[in-house]
Amino acid sequence: MSATVGTTGARIAPRPAMATYALLDLRRQLRDRFGMFFVVGLPTFMYLVFGLGSDDPVGSGNVAMYVMVSMAAYGAVNATTSVAGSAATEQVMGWGRQLGLTPVRPLGFVVAKAAVAMAVAAVPVALVFALGAVTGARGDWTDWTLAAAIVWLGSALFAIYGLAVCLVLRGTNAPGIASGMIVVMAFLGNVFSPIDGLLLDIGRLTPLYGYAALARFPLTDGRLPVGGQDPLWLPVANVLAWTVIFSLLAVWGVRRSRART
Repeated sequence: MSATVGTTGARIAPRPAMATYALLDLRRQLRDRFGMFFVVGLPTFMYLVFGLGSDDPVGSGNVAMYVMVSMAAYGAVNATTSVAGSAATEQVMGWGRQLGLTPVRPLGFVVAKAAVAMAVAAVPVALVFALGAVTGARGDWTDWTLAAAIVWLGSALFAIYGLAVCLVLRGTNAPGIASGMIVVMAFLGNVFSPIDGLLLDIGRLTPLYGYAALARFPLTDGRLPVGGQDPLWLPVANVLAWTVIFSLLAVWGVRRSRART
């Protein structure tokens, strides 16, 4: 990529290939009005249904705060998974081969997709938190700050998840499969309603459990609605383990898509 010359005659350094690709992809995602409406509207609606007016105490806040964090996390996951799922269409169109001719390397492609997905995920997170603030969600200021940061930063895990599923399956129905699995993982991840017993034991091993539990940890200190308490290391280990697994699958999928057949 050659450098450009500004109006003053000074040469302007070229933008890195990965950054250029990420900006173009972000603009494309934001222009999808129907997709953005679905990503933003669904978690907002779910918060209004399950959290509005819930003032019973939970940890250092109330139930509305608990539901708000859970729905913001679900919204961020939906956003990042959907955005990263666009990789499936790109692979079907042969876009992966085209990128193979550019300086963008497999790991760079994964990072760019995750960055775009996180930018889009910030929209539903900000809206749900703003709505919670004006409808009675209560908690310490540290609860709000830490929960918002964890929800947003943790959504990168599911950007990589969506990318990994779409690249490994390599089909036009891959985004639907990835999104459908999110719903199942949300139930097992203690996001929609409290679970206990054997189902809870299984759920602790699923990707959404660690992410949602970590986001709610500042509010609940790990205490569960059905009784008991998770130590901090459990959700942290869950998130780290699944980040490694999904990252390896995504990188392998990118390399396979560029291989000559």
